[in-house]
Amino acid sequence: MKKRMIMLLSLLLVTSWTLAACSGSANENPQGASGSEPETSKEPVEMLLRHTQVGADKQKRLAILQDVVDKVESEVPNLTFTLDGVESDVNRKEKLRGEMAAGNPPDIFELFGSPDSKVYAKEGMLLDLTPILQELGIQDQFTSLEPFTFEGKVYGLPIGGSGEGFFYNKEYFAKKGWQAPTTMAELDNMLAEIKADGKVPLASASKAGWVPLMLTNHLWSRYAGPEITAKFATGEAKWTDPGVIQGFAKHKEWVDKGYFKKGELGFEYAEYTTQFTSGEAVLMYDGTWKSSVFKEGQSGESLIGKVGFFNMPPVENGVGDQTSLMRDVNNGYGFSASVAEDPQKLEAVKAFIKNFYNEDMQVRGLVEDGVLPAMKLDEKVLTDSITDELMKEIVAVLNASQTSFPAFDALVQADVTTEISNLQIQKLIGGQTTPEKMAEELQQVQEEANASVE
Repeated sequence: MKKRMIMLLSLLLVTSWTLAACSGSANENPQGASGSEPETSKEPVEMLLRHTQVGADKQKRLAILQDVVDKVESEVPNLTFTLDGVESDVNRKEKLRGEMAAGNPPDIFELFGSPDSKVYAKEGMLLDLTPILQELGIQDQFTSLEPFTFEGKVYGLPIGGSGEGFFYNKEYFAKKGWQAPTTMAELDNMLAEIKADGKVPLASASKAGWVPLMLTNHLWSRYAGPEITAKFATGEAKWTDPGVIQGFAKHKEWVDKGYFKKGELGFEYAEYTTQFTSGEAVLMYDGTWKSSVFKEGQSGESLIGKVGFFNMPPVENGVGDQTSLMRDVNNGYGFSASVAEDPQKLEAVKAFIKNFYNEDMQVRGLVEDGVLPAMKLDEKVLTDSITDELMKEIVAVLNASQTSFPAFDALVQADVTTEISNLQIQKLIGGQTTPEKMAEELQQVQEEANASVE
């Protein structure tokens, strides 16, 4: 059982770094020049590093990054990093797309794996990391590099992944005599009773479409099956599938019944967390990364030991594996292809990878930030590191799921992601469309996207 837990945990998730044994030799010779000493008379070089660790709840993650940056600067002569913090959605959908189109991305930047890395790699904008991983001896240390692999070459490295499910207030559940729901009908009854008690059943913040879509994505995957989304881009399935529409309708049903806080279309993601940590909302659907909030010094510190986690419950007449969990290993770092033209910058990239992707940093991310490892760790090291009760509960939920599936935006084209994230989900929540109409309009965009690659 312990071995199965470790395997599943490693296959999932999150922040990634190399084994300490591998980093020693790389540290002695970051450029791989056998027997040569590092040069000391180099010209000053500046590198831009784009990250998304912004906001109060990401300070521990930012501190880890800053320590890596300081280490690299101490190892590479005359190197200075400039850190550029940008909100995740803005980085992916606005800044990075524009920079790639103009041919001037940052030297190092947070990169979404599939499909973004494959698109940018095809355009020649990303540094091929394959020889660097081989040089550092860590090419086999990652549990999965598939989202960042194009035509057999690696163009990015995962920072981490996540599972998604419901965080819940254990104190409230205990007062009601409740356990985590095991069916959708049971969850529906709970939501109705929470509202009757005058509390907000589900935290909500839908100004950015990706936030409510986490929930919607899991709902349609229950009703239509976890494999269906992967078939949209191939034309094997359609958004107008009855199960997909049923998932949209379930989300709309919860909106219409007042299970989300009124005005959700105006709330940012930070408000999502606040509704739950303040006790205003009893449940919050989010990624396992949110566990970092419930640690000392974070915004949810008052709820330490009082938060539980459960998977989306099965639905009646649902399709496919009803234990399936939505999991993601798409968040990572990419490096500009132009780095290869500058030996000092290339040396800095190798030092960054060596210092970020190692056992010590992997464990630190787990302990300090609740980020689960995406590289292979010693079983005892991993087991001994999980001391947080919420994290233990999350691991139990992850292990209980028989299969997993990625989020929709890792499977469909960018135009489709934009359509559902920036328009359709807000229209559904705001009552400006129906589940059926939403599905029809999404399918039209999907067919146009599919035709463009034929």
